[in-house]
Amino acid sequence: MHIEAFREYCLSKKGVTEDFPFDEVTLVFKVLNKMFALTGLKSEEFRVNLKCDPERAIELREEYEESIIAGWHMSKKHWNTVYFERGLEDAFLIELIDHSYDLVVSKMTKKDKAVLEKL
Repeated sequence: MHIEAFREYCLSKKGVTEDFPFDEVTLVFKVLNKMFALTGLKSEEFRVNLKCDPERAIELREEYEESIIAGWHMSKKHWNTVYFERGLEDAFLIELIDHSYDLVVSKMTKKDKAVLEKL
């Protein structure tokens, strides 16, 4: 999956916005202002930080050690860095994006969940 397909997929999800809150090269995707994905636009290799359940994060790192590592510059417990151009199937990458998005949504308040549902 290339960066434009990744961007389009993220923006197709309910309540998602994109911005550059840290600098002009770190693209961040948020659902109702809660971050679920970010990527550097100047990286030599396309990689994305995605939120992940801590137990699953460890399993993924062990199974895909060439493509999934502990979150770069993020909480190693809750974030993975996924290298999108190292042979992982698009369907699997979409599953990882969805997991990140769903995890963030699951931690939202009832009020925010209600707002998201109305969108």
